[in-house]
Amino acid sequence: MKTITLRVPESIELTEHDYLMALASKLYEDGKFSAGQAAELVGVSKQTFIETLGKYNVSLFSESIDELNADIANA
Repeated sequence: MKTITLRVPESIELTEHDYLMALASKLYEDGKFSAGQAAELVGVSKQTFIETLGKYNVSLFSESIDELNADIANA
């Protein structure tokens, strides 16, 4: 695994877990990582990663509400 060093001002009070989760959830949302890959980056189980996505405003589902409503209307 690659190592990346990130310099962050001390005034920002986030944990390493928060930074990793923010990065992993964005990569997951953009389709660059699977949930399993993102969970591995953070160092948590896939289930824990999925359960935590909402805290970072990321949906487990890739379809928008409008797309889901259209699917329901056409069912």
